[in-house]
Amino acid sequence: MPVALKTTVTELGESRVRVQVQVPPSEIEARLERKARQLGREMRLPGFRRGKVPAPLVIQRVGREVVLEEAVRDTLGNWYSDAIETAGIVPVGDPQLNLADLPQQGAALEFSIEIGVLPAAQLGEYKGLEVGRREVAVEDEAVQHEIDGLRERLARLETVERPASRGDFVVVDYLGSVAGEPFKGGEGRDQLVELGSGNLIPGFEEGLEGAGAGETRTIELSFPADYSSLELAGGDASFEVTVKEVKHKQLPGVDEDFAVDMGFDSVAELTDDIRTRLGEADGKRVDAEFREAALDAAVAGAHVQTPEALIQAKSREMWDRMLHSLSHRGISREAYLKITGREEEDLIAELTGEAAQSLRREAVIAAVVAAEAIVPSEEDLLEVVTPTAEREGIEPRKLLDELRESGRLEDMREDLAARQAVELIAAEAKPIPIDQARAREKLWTPESEKQQSDDGAESAAGRLWTPDR
Repeated sequence: MPVALKTTVTELGESRVRVQVQVPPSEIEARLERKARQLGREMRLPGFRRGKVPAPLVIQRVGREVVLEEAVRDTLGNWYSDAIETAGIVPVGDPQLNLADLPQQGAALEFSIEIGVLPAAQLGEYKGLEVGRREVAVEDEAVQHEIDGLRERLARLETVERPASRGDFVVVDYLGSVAGEPFKGGEGRDQLVELGSGNLIPGFEEGLEGAGAGETRTIELSFPADYSSLELAGGDASFEVTVKEVKHKQLPGVDEDFAVDMGFDSVAELTDDIRTRLGEADGKRVDAEFREAALDAAVAGAHVQTPEALIQAKSREMWDRMLHSLSHRGISREAYLKITGREEEDLIAELTGEAAQSLRREAVIAAVVAAEAIVPSEEDLLEVVTPTAEREGIEPRKLLDELRESGRLEDMREDLAARQAVELIAAEAKPIPIDQARAREKLWTPESEKQQSDDGAESAAGRLWTPDR
């Protein structure tokens, strides 16, 4: 649970603040004792069983300052989060944290945080905005693409007695080597390879075109510079490949039998179902585009100052978030930079436009939440957690109570309030045809020029925004 910290916020200008924090003596002593007990579980002292050394004796033998220093180091991250929540600020970028001297017994611990914060927005009109909205559209090509995908699912591979060509499949054994030595992962047996798919190293599939069953070929090639294995990336290799079978993919015709196999009585019924599903999916995209366009129209009519330092901090924050996401897919920062062939600072610089707009959007959303006094109800929160509760097999209210006890419920409430603010803006917006929105967007007015000058960005009060802008 969040600790009852005392915080004082001082505005520093340029959307930066200093938060002075006091951690109460009771919290300090509790953390000190907890750390002492933890150390006592690893300590051996005559007369005490392992793990049974009392906390006061640990503090006496190790030293209060040493134990307290470790306790503070372990807990400072939690205190930082609690201080940000208590201060009621939305941080942007990395903080500068200054820790005072460790306190004497019975005294509070003090530290300060300097950090960028979400700027305040001066709202313009955010209700009744005219916003371009495209019509739901399902192209014949999209329907055909779905049908082609279904045909692929029902395709059969038939062995043929002829040389392999592009589009065929071959069953192969292969052994790869670098400088005459086999390498890890370079051997395969009975592997099915589609020629022309582009799934393998460039040159491998091409090297098998024209080969027949029983034929062995040696393929010389180079690994791409962005290859997943850094040891092999950019290097030369040789593969000895034996073709065991050549197979041709036989696609079913689009006829009544095909429709029946897919669970329909006719091709027309199948086609109608595909068109309906694609229309529903596109309808959801249209709704999402319209919500974003409506929000951006409200942003265009608001005044939000975004200092350069804050934009840079947001860009760095977005970059770090992307690297974190890539790490879950097994891609390190170094590997990503090697794949892109770019410098980190250049990639961060490319994020500045998106970062500035993200700051403006968040500021406007926060202002609308405040202006409309949006506070999600308990029923709203239950609706949000119900899908997760069902997946985990627990009652929604129990999950809500667990989130409340862990201190995570307020974050969820804030996220939901932000979504409700965007829904409000979109619900109040007046959709107009995309062509009409684009035509009006080209119109120049003195007000639009003034707004561009004030915000330092291409946003004009009352300007019409379209989804593909």
